[in-house]
Amino acid sequence: MNIDRRGRLTVTLCRDLPDFVDLAPEWNALHRRCPTATPFQSHAWLHSWWLSYGTPGRLRVVLVRRDGRLIGAAPLMLVHRPMPLLVPMGGAISDYFDILVDGEDVPAAVTALERGLHRAASHTVVDLREVRPDASAHLLFEAWSGARSSRTDSTCMELPAEPIDALIGRMTGSRAQRARAKLRRVDALGIECRTAPVHGVAGAIGSLLRLHELQWLGRGVNPEHLRPRFCAHLVRSARRMVRDGEASVREFLLDGEVVAADVSFRSARLTGGYLYGADPRLRETKVDVSSMLLREIAREADGLDRGVLSLLRGSEQYKSHWGPVPVVNRRLMLARSSLEPLLRLRETQVNVRERAAGTVKSRLPAAREWRGRLSELPAAGAALIGRS
Repeated sequence: MNIDRRGRLTVTLCRDLPDFVDLAPEWNALHRRCPTATPFQSHAWLHSWWLSYGTPGRLRVVLVRRDGRLIGAAPLMLVHRPMPLLVPMGGAISDYFDILVDGEDVPAAVTALERGLHRAASHTVVDLREVRPDASAHLLFEAWSGARSSRTDSTCMELPAEPIDALIGRMTGSRAQRARAKLRRVDALGIECRTAPVHGVAGAIGSLLRLHELQWLGRGVNPEHLRPRFCAHLVRSARRMVRDGEASVREFLLDGEVVAADVSFRSARLTGGYLYGADPRLRETKVDVSSMLLREIAREADGLDRGVLSLLRGSEQYKSHWGPVPVVNRRLMLARSSLEPLLRLRETQVNVRERAAGTVKSRLPAAREWRGRLSELPAAGAALIGRS
């Protein structure tokens, strides 16, 4: 507890789900006041995620109030494997992590969050993944009084928050011509976009996930996207976020049939397309799905104050056509000074895992080439090789 000229600061730790549920109104207000907040720190997203993925008794949310007003929050949870860690709520299906701080009270909120997190992490390392370069979590990292470590994490691709014509105008001549031709093709076919109201979110999400599975058939879909818990989470969170103006769920219709669907999220300065599904038959009609989707997301992002249109994690080839800027997230690890050996052990674990992942990734092209050659063999020959 601390008292300054503007009032008394209190730091508490929320460990029970009912208490976190009750935080919704003041959490939402803080989310709107935090200049670096992303959609993945909204109460709707985090609460829904916990219902699908959380473990009872593991909730650890550090809260800072000034005279009862919430001015800071760090949404974390406790895990025990591969070692005791405090990690972000939202898990691997969330593209960004950040703390929430009141934009008008940042220094005090960060200082109090550091103190509260230092107490909460008495026996654990804090491992914060997917921290944007401009995130408030970096202020917490700089204020940390113990051991700390920073390393690169995922790469995200970003464009300015502008309408599609402005984005095309940033391209070179030939590339801009191709982009306009792709959008004219969408319009010529008469593909209609409709935005789902709150009561239509469940059906639109169902279409999205069905088409997502279809488009990835035989190509290694993320298995989590096909699980009932993910569907339940996406429907729950999107309903609330659509209601609160933080999300849009769209369906694209051709001759009355839903041929594509997507969901995008937005906060004060960031809009991002989260997930989509498209009928593979669209390729036969030469529809560029990414261009079709980006036009709609750009309409949402246009007008954000110093905002960005994020293509979220991954540097896939189709994203590069638009000339986005690669933005590298950071992974921030913190521990008490007395737990520095534990932090260094965590660094070693991460290094080993990254090297193993790199080895697997380097072997994938050769494996794909082998599978391609195998597919060209006569069926009988392929069967013999498969048995050998």
